[in-house]
Amino acid sequence: MYITTTIPYVNARPHLGHALELVQADVLARHHRQRGEPVRFQTGTDDNSLKNVLAAEAEGVPVRELVDRNAAAFEGLRGPLNLSFDSFIRTSVHPGHRAGVERIWAATRHDLYQRHYEGLYCVGCEQFYPEGPCPDGHEAPLQRVAEENWFFRLSRYQDALLDLIRSGRLRIEPVARRNEVLAFVEAGLADLSISRSAARARGWGIPVPGDPGQVVYVWWDALANYVTALEGGDYERWWVAERRKVHLVGKGVIRFHAVYWPAMLLSAGLPLPTEIFVHDYLTADGRKLSKSSGNAADPVALVDAYGVDAVRWWLLREVPRVGDADFTEERLVARADEDLANGLGNLVNRVVTMVHRFLDGHVPSGGGTHDTVADAVHQALEDFDFRRAAAAVWTIVEDANKYVERTQPWRQPRADQERSLGTLVEACRALAVHLEPFLPTAAARVAAAVRGDRLPPPHPLFRRLTGTGAAG
Repeated sequence: MYITTTIPYVNARPHLGHALELVQADVLARHHRQRGEPVRFQTGTDDNSLKNVLAAEAEGVPVRELVDRNAAAFEGLRGPLNLSFDSFIRTSVHPGHRAGVERIWAATRHDLYQRHYEGLYCVGCEQFYPEGPCPDGHEAPLQRVAEENWFFRLSRYQDALLDLIRSGRLRIEPVARRNEVLAFVEAGLADLSISRSAARARGWGIPVPGDPGQVVYVWWDALANYVTALEGGDYERWWVAERRKVHLVGKGVIRFHAVYWPAMLLSAGLPLPTEIFVHDYLTADGRKLSKSSGNAADPVALVDAYGVDAVRWWLLREVPRVGDADFTEERLVARADEDLANGLGNLVNRVVTMVHRFLDGHVPSGGGTHDTVADAVHQALEDFDFRRAAAAVWTIVEDANKYVERTQPWRQPRADQERSLGTLVEACRALAVHLEPFLPTAAARVAAAVRGDRLPPPHPLFRRLTGTGAAG
């Protein structure tokens, strides 16, 4: 499976909304690796944006300095969020990216033409709109732009796109997003402006081949990353031969990924992605988390304050498959305390303590399989339902705690006690396995607590977070 995230602009540091998509992709990658399947997980940054140029101007620093600094912050999320991506592409410095964009331009040249264009442009979205305000909530007024641009004959691919989506060869989830894309395409596709004047772009970006007065539209440039980052044999392996090519995207960029990108590939005669999962937004007080609105929760600060397990668990346990999720630190803390400290941590500590108290730490043979959990997790992730998958894992914790209360090993005779505690140890071991894609560090701690024929002494796995805070 080839798994990609979108590549965000680097006009500012990352916020928790970026972490959501990265963690979701990481869960998919870890899950399929755990099943023995080959996986490539790719992410990166979109460096060639006018937003980046304007942010650098506002800060009074060179564009290269700002882009390098903020791109490093995005790549640096690997450690704090415990991400397992295989490659990270930066579009301004990746050695093969510009050449790859130029190849796609040449391959689609039969569908390109020049004409004068006037329209309202949102710098936040980096796209034209027929009227204002910005439908994605950017507050800056739309700019009227008039210039000579290159256009792509998107209208030529309307029927091919409809067939692609209706047939399921391009799977778009959830179904409501698929229907949204179908309605957009069915309404008729206008040709797409795919260049900007070099003057308006301040000379930042990839020049249009043969026309240095224009730069390639940032989205045309950025979408190409899914193939330009695949060099040599990697391209053949992951874009040509790979059966599943999955894009994880936010709802604000669905049109780019489900309409423009497949049309580009059809025009260039290149293989297509197979699946697009569209997640909704994280909000704060009902407003989308964003760098420009000033309500962007810093994922690194949250990890520093509460730990990676608490942050990842809130993103996976609380964010629905459909609908926005409102974030507060209080909700993160409450979920971590309830599930990780009181639920998981208490269960493992309780089991290990009883094994030491009644069996001198020696693990008896026990039973209990959790194949139904494995099946439930896999089916949920096939549906891109991360909350349902996390809930399926949590049934082990819930069932084990109920089993303790039902059997009460401290009241049982020795033979029954050994059988009950053996079953509980096996449940904790199964939990460590199933939890690994979601919370790899917590899973490792659980596995270490119940490893071997004689368990290590009990110790708390999670601290209660009530009373702590990233803001002090």
